[in-house]
Amino acid sequence: MPALTISIELLALLFLVGLMAGFIDSIAGGGGLIALPALLSIGLPPQIALGTNKLQGTFGTFSATWNFLRKGEISLSEVWRGVIFTLIGAGIGAWSIQQIDAGFLQQIIPFLLLGVFLHTLLSKDLGFKERPARLESPIFFFIFGLLLGFYDGFFGPGTGSFWTAAILLLLGLNMTKATGITKVMNFSSNVIALILFIQGGNVVYSVGLSMGAGQLIGARIGSGLAIKKGAAFIRPVFLSVVFVTILRLAYVNYQGS
Repeated sequence: MPALTISIELLALLFLVGLMAGFIDSIAGGGGLIALPALLSIGLPPQIALGTNKLQGTFGTFSATWNFLRKGEISLSEVWRGVIFTLIGAGIGAWSIQQIDAGFLQQIIPFLLLGVFLHTLLSKDLGFKERPARLESPIFFFIFGLLLGFYDGFFGPGTGSFWTAAILLLLGLNMTKATGITKVMNFSSNVIALILFIQGGNVVYSVGLSMGAGQLIGARIGSGLAIKKGAAFIRPVFLSVVFVTILRLAYVNYQGS
């Protein structure tokens, strides 16, 4: 564990960072784009920053998931297969990242996200109305639960964007429902990854809990707006978050940070 001076002022600032990250993440994913750089900037080594990020992110994804469930936008009976396979994938991913380097993934993710961005941008009605599914949900959740669960446990940036895009394209759901299911999957992968990061001693609790308190509030506000305003509100936020994520990862890859 690194030597880190933690003041009340720092915790208050991180609370605000968590609030902002929770708000953005509950609408369109990408909260890690705000939270993870903040954790690295205060001097946490990458693996400890990733573990602490899972702690704070778990609060936000729980808050958003609960709000979507409470409002009846999603049902656990529809997504339980996805939860199981996401838990498995994320557990493997979180164990793996504590053994090896994630640098190779960092190189290819901006290009995958660019594909998501362009397809969503050019498909004007995507997410506004439901379409026929291109893949049966048990098969979809088996494939993407393992794949995106692993990715979220292993590296993370853009996971919510990939989930939302996959649900829109392959299950044909509207954007509000896709966002709700994404939060369930994000929460599942965060929980199992967090357990493994805790076992590895890679979590700073005071920092993670301060940000987590902000996440609870931000995610509740953001998910409420997403439910109320629907695709017309979520779509531009989603596109903005994906675009900024692409820029951020490209900058880190080719210019350093």
